[in-house]
Amino acid sequence: MRVSKWGNSLAIRLPAEVIETVKWSPGEELQVLVVGEDEIRIVRDRSRQQALEKFRKHRVKYDGKFVFDRDEIYGR
Repeated sequence: MRVSKWGNSLAIRLPAEVIETVKWSPGEELQVLVVGEDEIRIVRDRSRQQALEKFRKHRVKYDGKFVFDRDEIYGR
């Protein structure tokens, strides 16, 4: 692979075989980790997915009876 100029950044193009093996798709979020002076590691960024799972775990069921009333809260 060759490092190329892309705007003000540098880029590498990953071969299709690599993408097929790791099952990545366009738009997927990735993290690039520096593991050594001449080595990097690229992994899926699952932070958004993990945060959503935490929210779902603590979600409260809504029975449809509660109505938010700002005037009642502030004693107006």
